[in-house]
Amino acid sequence: MEPTERRDPPLSFPHPSRPHSRSVKHRTLFAAVGAAIAVLAVATPTAQAGLDSERTVTIASSATTEPQRGERYVETRLFFGTERPGGGPDVTDAQFMSFIDRHVSPHFPDGLTIQEGRGQWRDSNGTIERERSYELILLYPATEARQRDPLIQAVREAYVRAYAQDSVARLDEATFADF
Repeated sequence: MEPTERRDPPLSFPHPSRPHSRSVKHRTLFAAVGAAIAVLAVATPTAQAGLDSERTVTIASSATTEPQRGERYVETRLFFGTERPGGGPDVTDAQFMSFIDRHVSPHFPDGLTIQEGRGQWRDSNGTIERERSYELILLYPATEARQRDPLIQAVREAYVRAYAQDSVARLDEATFADF
């Protein structure tokens, strides 16, 4: 038996005026992926935030050419639940607004925002609780963070005592504000 000679098919190159459709699709896909990666690598901002004058707030992006607007501020968000763990009556809108008038407005007379919502969290007994809630947003100059901190803590503690809550969640973020 004589060995059969194996012949590979001749190489085929696309005509320069008519590129092969599959290679065009691949090149387009690779170009799009490469462009997306380049944009993400160049435009991803770097942020460091501090809450008092001894720390710095830096928000930088190599793709941003516009000047930073506003002054350094701190945004504090407090989250208040309305159900009472012992099964008592929920905190009403009138009770919550009265609490704000007594404990928050005197210390933050320049303004605040209250939003109503629905919240979920795990209580101290491990039970997932879902309840009507309020989000209080406070905005104040970063240079005042040290003075405002004990006032905000007092608000949290007063609500916990007044309405038998496990806690009031707090979120602080450094930002820039322009009015």
